[in-house]
Amino acid sequence: MGKLDGKVAFITGAARGQGRSHAVRLAQEGADIIGVDICDQVGTVSYPMSSREDLDETVAMVEKLDRRMVAHVADVRDSAALKAAAADGIATLGRLDIVLANAGVMFQGLAPGRDDEAFRDAVDIMLVGVWNTIQAALPTLREQGQGGSIVITSSVNGLKGMVAGTNGGNFGYAAAKHGVTGIMRMYANLLAPESIRVNTVNPTGVDTPMLVGFSGLDAAANPAIAASLMNPMPVEKIQPIDVSNAIAWLVSDEARYVTGITLPVDAGLVNK
Repeated sequence: MGKLDGKVAFITGAARGQGRSHAVRLAQEGADIIGVDICDQVGTVSYPMSSREDLDETVAMVEKLDRRMVAHVADVRDSAALKAAAADGIATLGRLDIVLANAGVMFQGLAPGRDDEAFRDAVDIMLVGVWNTIQAALPTLREQGQGGSIVITSSVNGLKGMVAGTNGGNFGYAAAKHGVTGIMRMYANLLAPESIRVNTVNPTGVDTPMLVGFSGLDAAANPAIAASLMNPMPVEKIQPIDVSNAIAWLVSDEARYVTGITLPVDAGLVNK
């Protein structure tokens, strides 16, 4: 028996990294998964982004656990595509209980002259995209009348002022990660009477493809950046499973009265 038996989770950015880890971890606890990912390249992002093959691999990993997964290629900036993906997954799997607004990007190695474009991409993906994700899922959660849990992936850079890069994308990242806290708190108050809980997780650096190259391209060139990103605990980067384990608790009945919080999974960085 898993603590999420019979539940269905809608996860953005599910092709790899944290999103894949969350899908597998929740499946281990008995949940079925609706997963979406862009499976394409954003022009201001320098590292290779996810592919359809990555998303298919996540599906295979979930199915290996005897759980079901409905996967769609969708951009969180496209509200119509997200709503269609959510609707198809709900129709196939029968319900919806958990929403993980996880999709995100970083902007290490941004080419000169693209600051404005990268700032907009960051806000559109990680702030507007969160809004779009919740809007795609919320009608079903409310119509079911059985509560639910929404978790937004923020960051330590959404809880404190950090020198975490100097280009427009990095500023947009910080703006978005702070901004989703406001969305979370608004929804937590609005939805509490319906037992729909809304929280954020706020990780330190996580060892995923998104973070590859950041140290070499930005932090190493600026001692202030390197110092601001150094965890007090003796770990350079945490693993995706560390965040997934926190989420598995947060969306379960073990946390049934936990709402409106920002949950750091940060090796002590926020307290630094």
